[in-house]
Amino acid sequence: MNSSKSRILAHSHPAIERLLRHRWLAASLGSAALLAMVTAFALAPSEDANRVQLRTVLEQLSLPAMNVVDAENPTFLREEFVQRSDTFYSLIARLGISDQEALDFIRQNEQAQVIARQLRPGKVVTAKTGEHGKLIALYFPLNSKDAMAVVERRGDGFVASQESLQLEPRTVIKSGEISSSLFGATDALDIPDAIAIQLAEIFAGDIDFYRDLRKGDKFSLVYETFTHRGQPVRSGRILAAEFINDQKTYNAFWFQAEDGKEAYYTADGKTLRKAFLRSPLEFSRVTSGFTNARFHPVLKTWRAHKGVDYGAPKGTRVRSVADGTVQFAGQQGGYGNLVILKHQGTYSTAYGHLNGFATGVRKGARVHQGDTIGYVGQTGLATGPHLHYEFRVHSNQVNPLAIKLPVAIPLETSQIAHFKATTGPLRAKLELVNQINLALVE
Repeated sequence: MNSSKSRILAHSHPAIERLLRHRWLAASLGSAALLAMVTAFALAPSEDANRVQLRTVLEQLSLPAMNVVDAENPTFLREEFVQRSDTFYSLIARLGISDQEALDFIRQNEQAQVIARQLRPGKVVTAKTGEHGKLIALYFPLNSKDAMAVVERRGDGFVASQESLQLEPRTVIKSGEISSSLFGATDALDIPDAIAIQLAEIFAGDIDFYRDLRKGDKFSLVYETFTHRGQPVRSGRILAAEFINDQKTYNAFWFQAEDGKEAYYTADGKTLRKAFLRSPLEFSRVTSGFTNARFHPVLKTWRAHKGVDYGAPKGTRVRSVADGTVQFAGQQGGYGNLVILKHQGTYSTAYGHLNGFATGVRKGARVHQGDTIGYVGQTGLATGPHLHYEFRVHSNQVNPLAIKLPVAIPLETSQIAHFKATTGPLRAKLELVNQINLALVE
């Protein structure tokens, strides 16, 4: 990551600078006045002045232990963030490693090869090298577990191993503003992609993060991150979030009830988990809306379009918008590969033109909200890769972008007091970062 990217608390402000200058002047004048007072007291005669006896004390102080540096064989320790554009070789070059023998070992050793395969942006990689770039040790955090891959020089060769990380949790507070996209804003604040995706998922029932975002929308986050030796290793969950979309404020607080169930709720205890998500794709665009008259690009005739088309690259995962049961999974006429899900009450949803189905998606299978059920394709009557999505009530198609979706069950009254006591510190953190932003604007 680029350390020069802006951070909320790093911005200077003219008002703050003036305040600091005034405090410095006041402190200087105060110090001068105090010095004058001390001088006056020092000149005042004292009756006991002749009674003061001076005594010289000599004490032997032991020198602190010193590490002797081998000047002939100096070592260097360097840390680098994995960047989006990094290849294995560009990362190695920035780490100051110039050691063909080490590179050959990493390419050939099975345990070491994971380094080249897991270049996730934001990781902190550490290298210990000799004076001329000879590798002594390389430390690389792994993706899927709290461990790191270690490559060390031993004797005339190298060994590769995995070591457990002693992770320390930290709470991070950040705030930003949308200028182009959600990921553009979070990247500018060094917020991990995993946290940005969580943010979109938390508010997915209220905000379509492609169609509804506006320039100037603001967000504030309190989230977990886990560090090793002071360096971030992986992100945890969002603990609290606020999103202002088109001047409407949404907030969310993570809460685990006494029965172990956990979810996100508004400040007054209403669940954010809607019974249905607004969109079956995390990030996409509407290419064709719900209408009674549309010129069909394949059939070349005017006909109703009883669904919404989302443009997305082939292979983009399609998620279930709600808990349900697979009613149909197979090929069906112009829909191509189609999945139909039966939900609570009278609701069902359909997903057409799929490139393929997710593992386990077959008639009768249970799915949960957010589960991947298939992948965007262009099977059936389709001129390009997209998802055709239908929302049905009593088997009749209705406009999913206009219908008022049902909500899930809120917290019980008996849990509200515990919820407010638990989330109180999180609300205070969000209020603090909002006050800081307001002060900077003013």
